[in-house]
This record gives sequence, structure tokens and C-alpha cells, in this order.
Amino acid sequence: MRHDGSMVTELGEFLRNRRAAISPEQAGLVSYGARRVPGLRREELAQLAGVSPTYYTRLEQSDHHNASDAVLDALARALRLSDGERDHLRRLARPASGSAVAGCVCPRASALTVLHTVPAPALIIDHTNDVAAWNQLGHLLFGHTQPYERPETADRPNLARMLFLEPDGPELYVDPAEVMRTMVGFLRYSSGLHPDDPRLSRLVGELTQRSDEFAELWAEHPVADCGFGTKHFRHPLVGRLDLTYEVMRLPESSLRMVIYSAEPGSAAADGLELLARA
Repeated sequence: MRHDGSMVTELGEFLRNRRAAISPEQAGLVSYGARRVPGLRREELAQLAGVSPTYYTRLEQSDHHNASDAVLDALARALRLSDGERDHLRRLARPASGSAVAGCVCPRASALTVLHTVPAPALIIDHTNDVAAWNQLGHLLFGHTQPYERPETADRPNLARMLFLEPDGPELYVDPAEVMRTMVGFLRYSSGLHPDDPRLSRLVGELTQRSDEFAELWAEHPVADCGFGTKHFRHPLVGRLDLTYEVMRLPESSLRMVIYSAEPGSAAADGLELLARA
């Protein structure tokens, strides 16, 4: 989604970006002569997907209303999309109605009880990466420069703003470039789920205008669901923390609970114990 909320260019941008990322040789085609731009030409991708060049051109220009499952699957195979990218393509080709999430969603009391019972860094975020709640360790991990308090609905911390806009945001991570790409990928993933959400649109617009790093990554159109993984922190209070994370979607909302953990007996586990006493 562009920061103006337009879905007209979103599908075309995604297809063009993925088309440019695959060489004819990678796709099993013979290339003749020099090329002005990298990647596959439209007619080559159309050939691989088994559709006419005219049909594919209309699709890339967002004439997408009649795209069948077979066509979308063929394009996904030709473009070598991951499962998350394939789902993203389907959502862009068939934007759902009524998917806007205008206001901040508050976690249920039962979810907050779980959050504050977990003996590990944990937080509840929404589809824009607003922090709806965090436990004390989650706050110490991400928001140690801020007073520990329940985030207010009107002024919640946002992990993307913290990463891209705060001067010391990237310093929290050993590999900030990879974290930035993953963060942008999640916002792209969210834009397919919530194409009409004004808060997400405003956030993307703000980050695009204020951060060159974000603008460059957004133009590359990465897509990431971020359901689990590993993050390597360089924490100012306790040093390096290599933590795995798991994400649980909370029912009937756009909220996710993210729980970080360390291998028992590891240096990261010792670091979390120190952080808990900070």
C-alpha cells in the first residue's frame, strides 16, 4: 500500500519488483542481447505463467478483478514466491472489503493476565507494530528509555518508529539492516490484510518521508509474516542477547502476542536474569 492508501499501484509494484528479481537464466529461459532493465520481461513472465502478454500487462496495471486461482498460482510459481508472498499476491489481486481497522484495539483482560504471567520478555502488538501492552521484561528489552507504564491508546509506542526514527533505534540490534527489512516486510504483509486502514497508511507515509532507509526498503516490497524467528540484541544494559521469538495471534482482533526466550543455561539466559533485576 502506498501511503496514500492506493491499491491501484500496489499489485503492479509487487509484480514488477518480483519480476525484476529473477533473471531469464534462473527462470530457465535463453536470453539474447543486452537488457535495459534487470529481470524478466513482461512477455517472458506471461509465457512462464501460461497467459497472454496482453492479459499479464493488464494484470500488472491492476486490471485484476478476473484473475483466477490458477493464474495467480502460475504467477507465484514463475516468480518463485514464498508461501507468505503467495498469500500476499492473492490479497493484492483480490482486496477484501471491510478490512479497515481504524482504531487501536485494546487487549482482553485474559490476554493481559497471560502477558504479565509469562516469565520472559513479552508484548502485544497490533498490525501497525503499535505496542498495546508489554510486561516488565518486554518493556526493559524494547522501551528501557521510557517509564514503565501501560501504553495509552492515543499515544502507544510503535516498534517501527522506534527502529527507524529514534537516533539509537538501530543500536539495539546486532544486525539492524536485517531487522529493518523484516519490519518493513511485516508492514507490507499487514497492508495486504488491511488495505484501507488509515493508521497503517499514515504510519507508512510518515516513515517514508522521515527515513531514507525505510523508503528504500518499502520500494523493494519485501513481505514477511514474522510468526517466529531469532533476534540478536545489543542491549545497552546487559549486552548481547540472542533470543528466539514466537508469535500468537489473539482471536477476533489484529493483535499478536510476541514472546521472547533464551536457551536455558546460555549467556542470553544469564542476560535476561540481569535485565530482570535492572
